[in-house]
Amino acid sequence: MTVTLRPAESGFDIFAGEALVIRHRADAPALFVGAGRPLVDMYRGNYFLEDRVDERIALREASVAGDTVTLSAGGRALLTLTLRDDALHLEALDPALNRLWLNMVGAAGERLWGGGEQMSYVDMAGRRFPMWTSEPGVGRDKSTLLTFQCDRDHRSGGDYWNTNYPQPTYLSSRRYALHVDTTAYSCFDFRDADAPAIEVWEIPARIELFAATRFADLVTQLSTRFGRQPLLPEWAYAGAILGLKDGANSFDRMEKIIAAGAVVTGLWCEDWVGLRVTSFGKRLFWDWKANEARYPHLRQKIAELNERGIRFLGYVNPYLAVDGSLYVEAAEAGYLALKLDADEPYLVDFGEFDCGIVDFTNPAAADWFADRVIGREMLDFGLSGWMADFGEYLPTDVRLFDGTDGMLAHNAWPTIWAEVNARAIASRGKTGDALFFMRAGFSGVGAYCPLLWAGDQSVDFTRHDGIGTVIRGALSSGLVGNAYHHSDLGGYTSLYDNVRTAELLMRWSELSAFSPIMRSHEGNRPDTNLQLDGDAEVLAHFVAMTKVHAALVPYVAELCREAAATGLPLQRPLFLDYEDDAGCWGVETQFAYGRDLIVAPVIEAGAARWSAYLPAGAEWHHVWSGETFAGGDTVEVAAPIGQPPVFYRTDSAHAALFAGLATL
Repeated sequence: MTVTLRPAESGFDIFAGEALVIRHRADAPALFVGAGRPLVDMYRGNYFLEDRVDERIALREASVAGDTVTLSAGGRALLTLTLRDDALHLEALDPALNRLWLNMVGAAGERLWGGGEQMSYVDMAGRRFPMWTSEPGVGRDKSTLLTFQCDRDHRSGGDYWNTNYPQPTYLSSRRYALHVDTTAYSCFDFRDADAPAIEVWEIPARIELFAATRFADLVTQLSTRFGRQPLLPEWAYAGAILGLKDGANSFDRMEKIIAAGAVVTGLWCEDWVGLRVTSFGKRLFWDWKANEARYPHLRQKIAELNERGIRFLGYVNPYLAVDGSLYVEAAEAGYLALKLDADEPYLVDFGEFDCGIVDFTNPAAADWFADRVIGREMLDFGLSGWMADFGEYLPTDVRLFDGTDGMLAHNAWPTIWAEVNARAIASRGKTGDALFFMRAGFSGVGAYCPLLWAGDQSVDFTRHDGIGTVIRGALSSGLVGNAYHHSDLGGYTSLYDNVRTAELLMRWSELSAFSPIMRSHEGNRPDTNLQLDGDAEVLAHFVAMTKVHAALVPYVAELCREAAATGLPLQRPLFLDYEDDAGCWGVETQFAYGRDLIVAPVIEAGAARWSAYLPAGAEWHHVWSGETFAGGDTVEVAAPIGQPPVFYRTDSAHAALFAGLATL
């Protein structure tokens, strides 16, 4: 399928395959240019952006010559658009222009999916989505008390569109995809079904179009464009990765969990670098070296775990605490980003402590961090993985080594940060074995980051920040080229007396059992929140779910191979495999785990029964009851704790494996 430009009276049309996507006429122009000045207010990773638009010009006049269109206003040529290699290459003819608006062609009932990792809505139709990486907010729902309290006290409540990982890419149910090749702030405004609109705070180099006859083929094209992840290492999905941040006591707690019967292949101790206690909770000491006082003889303990087939994971981010030794080392070498108006490091307030920014646009600084920090302090020390956190905080008023404007560097930073991590792993020959995971992202992050995690959900069932958001996050990010996704089992953020319940922990264990990676987290306030080993029933349930997770290894390994070959995500929207059933198109709270499993996690408190949509074209077997259902309808089944609604195709080559899950 190709992109075509067709001249028309007083304008032109652009098609992606058979879909008309841009219609430009003198009396209804699709393209506008202008000039504006951004107003940026950032507080601890929460951004508040406004645009002072000085000029907006409708480009009514279009002159078509072959594959190039010259767009003018009042006889003054302002923009050229050239169709080349299935992309619209744009060039401003006036250097003062730094804004672009584009009205697309929409259709009634059209669905628009993607946008990076969207936590509230997979289908973006009918809403507005700014593309700016940031903290996602706590609560993310202006109608709730929690969001109100966080906005009032910390400016951190967020909204439905806030995300760590935006990406200006969408897929249309009319079987085309569009990507804006920019790192500038942009916005998808899909409130008008007839004219979905795109706004960009620069004249982007390209707007790329993709077309296919099947949705799965679009995902394959996008994953090829943005880069595919290596195969997940088997150790990472063969058992659970326990997240414990209890110092040396973490090892004793792990042993008790294993003794209870849990299948464990990883121990993740983010506090391996030491703790810093703040009003938000227990934070980490951001100096990326093993803290011998908190974890005595850690190198030896890691080696002992490795002999048992248990990997040790840690934590790192691209900032250095001013009271740490690495900050001094980086500052003396000139590796830190600077203030705009002074030759001194730019310091970022992370909530009661300040940090310098390692300037990865300086090749020497990037090499230093990859080798000196990740290489020597982590990989050489014995770590097999880590959370690579905080890619979304880069201030816009910062001076970078290569001169990139902060407004353009901000969105690019997560991908640059991912590349530093990937480079460090490659330098030790551990690509495909060592594993890091990120919450921040932007276009191209999948070429470097092998695994996403869904960020900092609240420890609850709420609609916009609770357990259900990780499903939408997996589905949306998977559509734009990210095959592997998981979440903090149990959630993370506990504020204003919002704490975990046993039910939440158990329902999250069920969801995580059917995710590529099953990794727990103690949260920001572990002492006031229930932990997996803090309740006998919760622990027994977790043990059972780790056995389910481990039993799926042969199937997950097959899905990983499929992802490497095609880019199809493991947790995927139902319509990728069953697009001929339109009933699958709007399903956002359940997922296909590969082609053969349908998983509908229970994401509401107090539910004893749960509904799931089963795609047409197959017969589906309920794992726990043994009941068989015809596809093409919504079914309701009993869903007690320990029996999340899971169905498998009766003709699956893995049917015997799936049937055996009920007897573990």
